[in-house]
Amino acid sequence: MSYCPSRFRTVRRPTLEVMVGSVGVGGANPIRLQSMTTSDTQDIAATVQQSIALAEVGCEIVRITAPNVTASKCLREIRARFTAAGFGHIPLVADIHFLPSAAMEAVEHVEKIRVNPGNYADKKKFAVREYSDAEYETELQRLHDAFSPLVKRCRDLGRSMRIGTNHGSLSDRIMNRHGDTPLGMVESALEFLRIAESHSYRQLILSMKASNPKVMIQAYRLLVARMAQEDMHYPLHLGVTEAGDGEDGRIKSAIGIGSLLLDGLGDTIRVSLTEDSVYEIPVARAIAAKAMSLWSDEKPSAGTPAADAIDPYHFIRRETTTLQLSDRAAVGPAQPPRVIVRIESPDQLAAVAPLLAAPTLKDNPVEGVLVPIRNAGDLAMLCEVAARLPLPIDFLALELAPSLTPDFLQPLLALSQGRLVLVRRFTAADATALTAFAELVRQHGHFLACDVDADAVSALGDTIRRLGDERLLFTYTYAGRDRRSPASAHAVGEYRRLAEALRLLGSRAPLWIRNTAGNAVRHENNFLSKLLEASFLTGALLCDGLGDFVSIETEGEPVRAARLCYNVLQGAGARISKTEFVACPSCGRTLFDLQTTTQRIRAQTGHLKGVKLAIMGCIVNGPGEMADADFGYVGGAPGKINLYVGKNCVQYNLPQAEADSRLIALIKEHGKWIDPTPAPA
Repeated sequence: MSYCPSRFRTVRRPTLEVMVGSVGVGGANPIRLQSMTTSDTQDIAATVQQSIALAEVGCEIVRITAPNVTASKCLREIRARFTAAGFGHIPLVADIHFLPSAAMEAVEHVEKIRVNPGNYADKKKFAVREYSDAEYETELQRLHDAFSPLVKRCRDLGRSMRIGTNHGSLSDRIMNRHGDTPLGMVESALEFLRIAESHSYRQLILSMKASNPKVMIQAYRLLVARMAQEDMHYPLHLGVTEAGDGEDGRIKSAIGIGSLLLDGLGDTIRVSLTEDSVYEIPVARAIAAKAMSLWSDEKPSAGTPAADAIDPYHFIRRETTTLQLSDRAAVGPAQPPRVIVRIESPDQLAAVAPLLAAPTLKDNPVEGVLVPIRNAGDLAMLCEVAARLPLPIDFLALELAPSLTPDFLQPLLALSQGRLVLVRRFTAADATALTAFAELVRQHGHFLACDVDADAVSALGDTIRRLGDERLLFTYTYAGRDRRSPASAHAVGEYRRLAEALRLLGSRAPLWIRNTAGNAVRHENNFLSKLLEASFLTGALLCDGLGDFVSIETEGEPVRAARLCYNVLQGAGARISKTEFVACPSCGRTLFDLQTTTQRIRAQTGHLKGVKLAIMGCIVNGPGEMADADFGYVGGAPGKINLYVGKNCVQYNLPQAEADSRLIALIKEHGKWIDPTPAPA
């Protein structure tokens, strides 16, 4: 069952089929949708009610926390009532972290057990020590002895298991040998996999969750590579943990899950939102549908796949030439990706310009506006508007109709307000036109964005080399799957091919990621679809280290398009424009109301650009996930809050009524507080 992932096409990774009750995961099955109840498991009626609500909106596998033996015993009655309500076909999963005794009780009642290898019968005290090889082997033997009873019982009862690694809860043993890294996550899972296989138990699913999409993507890719080396082919459950709520939570989840699904990796998914669980399912369904529409019927090749030079296991931003687009805005390796907003016609500039200068956008500028120039009328209108209006932008990008010649554009180039980026489509046969337009922008000090595919770049290679990188950038408006592209091709793969073609030419020209209807996997005219498409394309490429400009052209309202650009950039960790929140989705372990608390803290701290806050309902993943957060707000006991700086607890058991003000005082103490700007009158 060999598998060679393609960087350019979606060829689904073949796996073993694992049965979760009557639901098949992996193999030839569709992507399965999961979620989790948030009630106290000992409140049997509430947990059954939430399970029914999830099943009714399409959740195929329901997870319930089992933090102790008492809660695990409740699973018997929950399973019975859920079945009596007509949902015997929906499997239940017991979520286990610390207690083998809770797992051994839960396995008697539900179809699947999820264990966290960093917590299960292991140490996590953030102790720093060196393990000798002998000491490490002793630790592994202790782990083998603690985990084997559960493995054997799952095998005997026909239960399945998920080995669910979390970036925020790696054991001290793993942390000291491998660090808080994707490799550490993978090694943590492999320890448990090897124990399971030693007992001939293979009804296993793996997950590598993190709140940082880059870490999550790298960990899953590395896990697949390491499993392949050991001839393991288990299905994958995908998710970005502690993604948060609202638009931000959906974007982070879609970046991480979507990137991997486009690589052909993933068999079941959960979108973890700090909202009622039923709202997770429509998002998960939309993500799964987009990915499955790209699956190829072709058999995966056992040979060396077509590849690019991007390291899939480590983030390295692509080195580019620096282009100075204005006195304020440049693109290059030391610059963040620049935001461009598209308008439908030049006459909209007069209305759009004040919006781009509004207080809601002044700290997150739109650097460029993309304007279509279809004919002489558009050209005259643009010149008239630009001549009389001070435009609060750094450059105009002009999308030229193919019929427009360089001579036609001479009046336009007399515009005095900043530099222009001419955008034109070039085919493999357009060497003469490419030369003419490149000479035109060089003559007048402007820039040329070449809309090309990788094949055209290769055919135009001599011309591109001769022209150099000083005035050129590249983009690609994908024509869709109605031409020679195979059914499994997609815009992410086409941009990767484009970047690789430029690398082979020795070109370091910047890349512009354009989210257009043609670039969409499944274009649907609703905001969720637009958000997911932008997260798939822009997020996946940014996590690859590609992208110097970003435009989301499927959203026609300029301010909303700009905000969506910034939110996707933030979700991918490419450009920070506001406070970053790491917030868990709530479960039966949660010690306060996560939804209202997250919203309340966001209202008070959401203006702190560059500050990362973690809001965690309990201690299970808190300290670890907060390792790269500035401050943490964590449930320590009912009604009590612990405050953290990084992963260090600095204030214990604060009454929740005082915790918000104490958090703000802590932020001020560390010099990261600024007063919010008053709202305009």
